[in-house]
Formats: sequence, structure tokens, C-alpha cells
Amino acid sequence: MVLTKAELIASLQHEVRILLHLAGKVDERSLEYRPTPKQRSTIELLRYLSVMGPGLVQAALTGTFDREKWGAEAAAAATRDLAQTSAVIATQADQFQALLGDLPDEAFRKELDMFGRKTTVGSFLVNSVLSGYAAYRTQLFCYLKACGREELNTMNLWAGIDPPPAQG
Repeated sequence: MVLTKAELIASLQHEVRILLHLAGKVDERSLEYRPTPKQRSTIELLRYLSVMGPGLVQAALTGTFDREKWGAEAAAAATRDLAQTSAVIATQADQFQALLGDLPDEAFRKELDMFGRKTTVGSFLVNSVLSGYAAYRTQLFCYLKACGREELNTMNLWAGIDPPPAQG
């Protein structure tokens, strides 16, 4: 694997931190925002992200996507407000350590057939989970910008921090 196990876990934890930073920028005017009628709203996107990462990691590790379990977790997520959703997302950093920390290196090379695509566990974790976080946090960032959060910039998106005040 190109990343070490520790680097993968740290990268996933970094994504969680950025996601929480951006979720902290959501306010009432952006909570129900959706760019088009068929896209997720901001809260729906965050609810999805509250189950996506750990759910896909568990699927990769077991070699099967449990639709029933996913459906139950998505249904539970649909009942949560923003604070509750953020609290669930905040647990993901520890979940990734627990799920992946003791996994032997050879487990990442194990063949996997997920969603009709043959790959390895490691490749799936990078291309579906880690990349999924980057894609969806960018979507969240764009939602926030569309709702008037003009102060947000690339530091918010990529580092998960507010930019320093402008020197005047």
C-alpha cells in the first residue's frame, strides 16, 4: 500500500476533523439548502457522512456490504439534528483507529469485490472512503459558500481551520 496503516488512519482522522470544522459553519439558513431538488440538503449530506466512513470500512473488512445494517444506520441518522449528527461524526476518528489499528498489513492486499468492482481492501479504503470524505466535504464547502459564507476559503476546506485575520 502506498500509505502506511498509520498514515491511512491519520488521513481518515484528518478528514473527520475537517468535516467537523465545516459542520460547525452550518447555520439555520444553510441547514436545508440543496442546490437542486434531487440533491441532498446540507443536513442530509451530513447525516450520510455520519454513516458513510465507518460503514464502508466495515464492509471492506468483512468483504460484504450489509444493506440491512446500512439501512438501519441511515434510518437512525435521518432522525438526528445537526448537533447529534456532528456528535456521531466526532466518534469516527476513534472508530477508524479501532477498526484499522490492529489490522495486519497483509489484510490491505486482500482481494475484494465490492459494488461490482474488483479491487483490494487497501485500494477500496483509499478510493472509496478517504476519497469519499474529500469529495463530500468539498460538496459541503460549496453548499456553505452558496449560502453566503464568503469568509470561508481553502484553509477551511483543506486544513479545517479558519484563515488568520487579514493584516491591515
